[in-house]
Amino acid sequence: MTTEERVIPTPHGEGLLLTDRARKPMATLLLSHGAGGGTDARDLVELARSLPRQGITVMRFEQPWRRAGKKIAGPPASLDDGLRAAADSIRVRNPLIVGGRSAGARSATRCAKDLGARACLALSFPLHPPGRPEKSRLDELAAAGVPTLVIQGERDSFGRPEEFPDPMPGHVDFAVVPEADHGLAVPKRAAITQDVAMDIVVESTLEWIVREIVGDGNGA
Repeated sequence: MTTEERVIPTPHGEGLLLTDRARKPMATLLLSHGAGGGTDARDLVELARSLPRQGITVMRFEQPWRRAGKKIAGPPASLDDGLRAAADSIRVRNPLIVGGRSAGARSATRCAKDLGARACLALSFPLHPPGRPEKSRLDELAAAGVPTLVIQGERDSFGRPEEFPDPMPGHVDFAVVPEADHGLAVPKRAAITQDVAMDIVVESTLEWIVREIVGDGNGA
């Protein structure tokens, strides 16, 4: 399968959209990366590799700051501008899901409803800065306004699963990757392998999309 590349103009410079297409897509998943990495993050790559074979087109958006070779992300509003530009550049006839990892997950929760997305995927949602639980970002997650899936590593220093409220506010589902950190990496001594960890990410996402989007009869 060939990944398509397309430059996307944004208010903050050029971004890059990487598209892995399903032959007969039942949904389109638009993902943005975090503040410390790019579209080559292991979970984003695995979703782009695996989901198109299951009928879900995956688009990964590289923010302008990353494309320009900078090491520090722009302010949150600029990430939202980039995600909106990417969403505005695509035309899909099937349901749109927006998502991302870390800072990209925050951006997706802030933008999902305004972009007309049917749902939101939050990978490694940064509930708070490491060691600063009082700086909660739960309000962004709760305000997404669409069905949301959070996939969180068990050892995530930006928010371990037990730090999230139970039950979650709004229409939020939760999946945990055992022993994984913020990058969803698992140590060599872990009970599961890195491949199994990524299988959990893919299978949790696929099951949720089928249930929330396709299963209601509106995914055709």
